[in-house]
Amino acid sequence: MILNLKPGLPDLEITKLLSASSYVLQTSLEKQIIPCVQELRRILGTDENVLRVIKARCAVFRTDAVHKLQINFATLISHGVPQSLVFKLFFLRTRSVIMCGRRFRENVCEVIKLGFDPNNLKFVLAVVSMTLNSKRLWEQKVEAYRSFGLSEGEIYAAFKRQPMCMALSEKKIKKMMGFFVNKLKMNPSRISKRPTLLLHSLEKRIIPRCSVLQLLMLKGLIKEDSSIVYMVEMAEKEFMLKFVSKYQTEVPDVVRAHQGKIEFQGLLVAPMET
Repeated sequence: MILNLKPGLPDLEITKLLSASSYVLQTSLEKQIIPCVQELRRILGTDENVLRVIKARCAVFRTDAVHKLQINFATLISHGVPQSLVFKLFFLRTRSVIMCGRRFRENVCEVIKLGFDPNNLKFVLAVVSMTLNSKRLWEQKVEAYRSFGLSEGEIYAAFKRQPMCMALSEKKIKKMMGFFVNKLKMNPSRISKRPTLLLHSLEKRIIPRCSVLQLLMLKGLIKEDSSIVYMVEMAEKEFMLKFVSKYQTEVPDVVRAHQGKIEFQGLLVAPMET
């Protein structure tokens, strides 16, 4: 049975799998599970890869899932996507490649039309992002960005820079854009050039860091033209060293600010856009 595959799944993993997808217990071993595993092994090459897909998406045991995998796998390969990136898509978002073959093919063609390179990881991310959206939902998200003054060209340019900016919910898009535009007085066009900013957590990363910046500006310890983009994108360890540990003796509140315990009122000046 599948559970005896090498390297195999630990008992705890098996329990979690079956708890999340109990329908597997009612699936025919000979007619469905074994043929499915054999085909997955043929497509993915190794038992380790098969197990990764099963753990990520137990729905591969449904009747037509492997058939869809075959069709969509072939679509990607026919458009010049290297096998290594096809596998990356499998493991990033297995659901993306067990969707209707026609719709998947349309998404891949649209990504190619937009100029993505099939040899680049961004191509895979763009396919993932598109598969997460119906046409209606995609348009709603475009409209959400447009409501902040971005042109359609700027929105698609942002998508090409960071495809996952269209994987965000419409609610998060409005929340993030609203914060950067209204609280930080950032030019929307600048945000479209650095769309990775939108992928960070507002509550856990951006607001606490802005609070630290605000406090240090009030104390005159850093320049008022410090770049918020630079501070948001900085690795956590580096941020701690440069803006928290460095000043915590002189300004103890900087620790509380970084912990999100000091309310962010807004920067004194518009941030640099470099």
